[in-house]
Amino acid sequence: MEIVPESDVEATEAVDGTHLKLLAGGSEMNVQQFRIEPGATVPEHSHPNEQTGYIIDGSLTFIVDGETHVVEAGDSYVFAGGEPHGAENRGDVPVVGLDIFSPPRDDPDWQE
Repeated sequence: MEIVPESDVEATEAVDGTHLKLLAGGSEMNVQQFRIEPGATVPEHSHPNEQTGYIIDGSLTFIVDGETHVVEAGDSYVFAGGEPHGAENRGDVPVVGLDIFSPPRDDPDWQE
């Protein structure tokens, strides 16, 4: 068993206002915590990993195929591998949540 305290992991700022922490991971999946500040945008991207997530605090707007989908605290979601998606925090408070990727995913480099 491996335990990864969140306090032991340094956040990466993938894009302005979007902070990620890679937490526990195994050979088949990993967990990533995210914090998206008000007004921050995660650009449209895709990855081969299946992604499931859960919003702990705040409200996040996903953009998928030109349509918006709002997920709020207590909501969960899933993206198929290869499905293009982006996100925006259109609220007044940071959005905090968790994503699980299978297979495991490294920190993205959306700035390139």
